[in-house]
Amino acid sequence: MSSWTQGYVADIGYTYGYYSELCPIKANLALLHVGNSLSQQGDHCELGFGQGLSINMHAAASGDRWYGTDFNPSQVSFARELAQVSGADVDLSDHSFAEFAQRTDLPQFDSIGLHGIWSWINDENRSIIVDFIRRKLKVGGLLYISYNTQPGWGAFAPMRHLLAQHTEVMGTGGQGIVGKIDGAIDFAERLLATNPAYLQANPQITKRIERIKGQNRQYVAHEYFNQDWEPMHFDDMHKWLSPAKLEFVCSAHYAEHIDEVNITPQQQQFLKQISDKVFRESTRDFMTNQQFRRDFWMKGARQLGARERGDAIRAQRVILTTAPAEIKYQLKGSRGSFNVGDKIYEPILNSLANYQIKSLGEIEKELASQQLDLSYLVKVVIALTSGGYLAAVQSDERMVKAQSASEKLNAYIFQQVGGHIDYRYLASPVTGAAVMVDRVEMLFLAAYHQKLESQQAWAEFAWKILAERNHVLLKNEKYLETAQENLAELAELAAKFASTCLPAMRALQVIA
Repeated sequence: MSSWTQGYVADIGYTYGYYSELCPIKANLALLHVGNSLSQQGDHCELGFGQGLSINMHAAASGDRWYGTDFNPSQVSFARELAQVSGADVDLSDHSFAEFAQRTDLPQFDSIGLHGIWSWINDENRSIIVDFIRRKLKVGGLLYISYNTQPGWGAFAPMRHLLAQHTEVMGTGGQGIVGKIDGAIDFAERLLATNPAYLQANPQITKRIERIKGQNRQYVAHEYFNQDWEPMHFDDMHKWLSPAKLEFVCSAHYAEHIDEVNITPQQQQFLKQISDKVFRESTRDFMTNQQFRRDFWMKGARQLGARERGDAIRAQRVILTTAPAEIKYQLKGSRGSFNVGDKIYEPILNSLANYQIKSLGEIEKELASQQLDLSYLVKVVIALTSGGYLAAVQSDERMVKAQSASEKLNAYIFQQVGGHIDYRYLASPVTGAAVMVDRVEMLFLAAYHQKLESQQAWAEFAWKILAERNHVLLKNEKYLETAQENLAELAELAAKFASTCLPAMRALQVIA
């Protein structure tokens, strides 16, 4: 009898991550940027939802109906607990993809998403997923899919195979998956110390092993040690999805939309000479040495006319998610990090000051005297979105519908801040998505939620929880040792939180 895990790592839980690309609302700006029609909101599906943080955040924050499955029952149990708390309209099962695809009670979906699944399953499951998408995604529906990509994995793929082989051949049952992983990494380091010809041809492998050694073992187990692991060329992905009548629309990774930080001017001109869209994407992956793609595909993708596109762009509303003072005037891409001049960001940041919700049309009118055309405005908005500083806003009706579930889910997370799960995300009914906060900000928000009014009280609340967990703060690359030092630093952070993070969280309706 075959294992129910089908070669997928199941004896260690997946990380409690959140993946914003799965949010259909966030897709709007990317789709409009490339002149594509928008997908509809209504019924959505996530395949392989892991711990279920993304699907629960999106169900609570959007007010839409969500369906999902994950084969790991312990993860489904956790995800259902979150769903029960929020009361959001979400249906979560522990079915295999084959079982889920056979359900007769599923609607036609406006969007289907899968993150961190495709490269780690076998061809049988890939075929089941493609057929499911073919049958259940509406015409005009959106598919989000991420996967490991060639040529970026070309150098490391042999080492990954050796690591996985070591756990099978040299690992023992009593070690557990973490022990097996540590043993494999140790073996790799000892192997590389012999200076094999493989390392001489691929000198970057040493740094890669060092990075893996320091990563969370939950992530490492699921990334590198599944039985099935296949980086895929873009052209191969296109061949897989064509039977489902899907067409590639654009990258779901907003930084990829800014050519200047990813490919050189010479490379941009080279790509313009390639008329075939699929071959152009394949070629671009060689320019960036692409290792991981996050893509939007549509069934019945439709290019908008100039006037229709302009109207849709102008109607799209946005909001800042970060205090302007905290925004870094930098853009990051495959070519590195580039500074952005004040004149590029500041006009739009000034227009959106105090976290006002505005349409791009309203911003365009305000900046008319500066002669900034709509295409330029969209490009800057894309850049700000790529940095996590700005987000698309859903309709007022949807905000109202999502408010109760978002409040309940966030209240539950605030209650859990001292527990074993390090929550970093909260639901926003304004954006229909989640907002990321750091560990200390989460503690301050929990204190504020408990009606603690003074900044000193926030600092003391945070220190009590940190001390109970034997955690201390890091300042100027030095750990603070005494309670007095930590409290003093927390007091400074609380003052900064009050002026930056808290106003943003109120505007995003993360907290009242």
